[in-house]
Order: sequence, then structure tokens, then C-alpha cells
Amino acid sequence: MTAPLSTLAAPPAAPLAIGPHTVQPPVVLAPMAGITNAPFRTLCREFSGGKGLFVSEMITTRALVERNEKTMQLIHFDATETPRSIQLYGVDPVTVGKAVRMIVDEGLADHIDLNFGCPVPKVTRRGGGSALPYKRPLLRAILREAVSNAGDLPVTMKMRKGIDDDHLTCLDAGRIAVEEGVTAIALHGRTAAQHYGGTADWDAIARLKEHVPEIPVLGNGDIWSADDALRMVRETGCDGVVVGRGCLGRPWLFGDLVAAFEGHGETARPTLREVAVIMRRHAELLGEWIGDEARGVIDFRKHVAWYLKGFSVGSQLRKRLAVTSSLAELDELMAGLDLDQPWPDGADGPRGRTSGNNRVVLPDGWLKDPYDCAGIGADAELDTSGG
Repeated sequence: MTAPLSTLAAPPAAPLAIGPHTVQPPVVLAPMAGITNAPFRTLCREFSGGKGLFVSEMITTRALVERNEKTMQLIHFDATETPRSIQLYGVDPVTVGKAVRMIVDEGLADHIDLNFGCPVPKVTRRGGGSALPYKRPLLRAILREAVSNAGDLPVTMKMRKGIDDDHLTCLDAGRIAVEEGVTAIALHGRTAAQHYGGTADWDAIARLKEHVPEIPVLGNGDIWSADDALRMVRETGCDGVVVGRGCLGRPWLFGDLVAAFEGHGETARPTLREVAVIMRRHAELLGEWIGDEARGVIDFRKHVAWYLKGFSVGSQLRKRLAVTSSLAELDELMAGLDLDQPWPDGADGPRGRTSGNNRVVLPDGWLKDPYDCAGIGADAELDTSGG
């Protein structure tokens, strides 16, 4: 199951302070829509030994304030999760403030992260996600409302370099964040136009760290292994790492990360038999969380290809695994796998979405003036979460 950690050994990393919360080692699970729900966070925490910070998938502020049924399900935390971390998306300062106040008043979380990094069209076309930091006054207003309503809860933010190479915003946004009392910043080293293609610009993370030395800066992008995480910290000087696509179908990566940052241990290289056990548990946890076994297995389908990446599995069996609707059916199909296969060479590399060079869908006239925020209000809010 394990192999020696590579020669990129590092001394134990300094703890990461997120308000009153100490994150040691400084490793954060990135919010991912449809992925980082309570079951997946449980798996990642188990492999990390409870170390690190594990953030919910994106919660829209309008849906939270309106107590949308799906949204209320998504903010469920397991009793063992601490600190409880929610990521919020919003474009209207008033609605963001109401959502933060609701979280505080009802004790729904211990940490709030704000999404200014999502590049998907349904978000950016409303001026949200990675489009929003271009409007500097709007960004400031949202951060001010969030921090002023958060009380003792720390508020952090996650963002990208900018909309595209001609409209970079991360340095301005970082300075605004410091001035408005944000506790820490995570930077994905890509523009919105890149989506998930190309190579993450780690130099941008280093520049942001130099620009805002007052607060922790976390790096995100192209962390496929524990070695990558150590190298990012060494090359950029960032205070911690945020891991997204690298853990898809590999929740045990968090065990590798803990070992690497603590300066000891080995990397996990599970056999297919061991992977199958984790797959079964993931599907079962989803069914328990949703309250319906069939719906849990159906939700699990998206994870199958990630778990099986690199293993020798016939095309017909892959197709059947991708349409399962019960744990019994999943068990039967996985029993037909060659379960003695070792961890495949090359399976630690990129996974998940790799599309890039996309046109960013923006509201009409969005780029004309970074200081003109007229017409942006509550009607631009999304009404459902997890997108």
C-alpha cells in the first residue's frame, strides 16, 4: 500500500493560523462543486488522521438565506468535523452579510471562505466568482459586509489571478482583502480564461505572498502529489496549500500530505483491491448522507473513473460501473475486477477537468470600467448551491 516518500523531504511546516484555528500541517481541501460534501470530507479526514482543513462545496448566499432545501443539506457537517468550514458565493453585499450573520447566529460553521475563483459560465455571467474581483468597489463592499457580520469567525477568500492575462486582479484584490480584515487568501495560479487548462502559475502565488505579507497566502493549482505540495511551498514561500483535483479518486492523498509536511512517512500506493474497499465505503457514506442508497450510488458514479484511473479495467465493465444504482450491484461488478493489480505507474498525475483557453462569459460591459458597479444587486444572486 505504501512506498517511500521522495527525496523532496522537508522539515515540519509551520502551523497555519486561520483566526483562532491552527491548521497543522497547512493543508486545505479545496471546495469542489458536487464533490466536497460531508462523505468525501469524511474520507479525506480519515486518511489525514483528522489533520488539515476541509471546506464544504460552494454555498450560495441567497439560497442559504432563503433556506433552500438542497442548500441546508449541503451545510450538514459530521459531528467529528472541526473546524466546520463553509464556502460562500455571492455578488450582493447585503445578501452576503445576511448569510454570514445567519451562520454566526445559528452556529452553522466555525470558518467562512468566500468564493472569488469559480470560472464556470453560470457564475461569471452574473459577475460572480472569478469575474468579481475586477470590480474593486464591489469586492471591497462584499468583504466588508462579510467581516463585519462574522463576529469572531475568521473570513478567508479564494481567488484566481484574474479574468485573463489582460485583466489581472490578484494583487489589487489581495490588498483590499488585507484592508478589510480577511484572515487568509488562497490563490489558484490560473486566470478564469484558463479554466483548468495549461500550467498553474506558481510565480503569481509568490508575488501575492510578497505583496500581502501581513496575512497567510495559500497556493492552489497543479498539486498532484505530496512532492508537488512541498515544492510549491519551497518555490513560492506560501504558507500552505489548497488541494483540489489531485485528490479526486484519491482521498488518501491527504495522508501523503500530512506525512510530507511532518517530514516523515511514505506515500500510499494502494492495490486495486484496497481501492475497491475505499470506493465501496464512499458510495455507502453517500447513501447514508442522502438518506437513500440508490441515490447515493448514483451520486458516486462520477467518482468511478477517477478511482480506476490507470488500472486495467475492460471498457464494458467500466460502462456498467458507471450506471450502477445499488451497493449490491456495485459489489458484484467490483468483484469481477482483477483486484490484485498494483498501483499503476502514472496514476498520480493530472485528473479531473483539464479544459482551457475558454472565453469568459461576463455581464455586458463588465470590462469597461473596474470601478463602475451600477446594476449589480440581489437579482444577480444564484438561487441554488453547489454549482
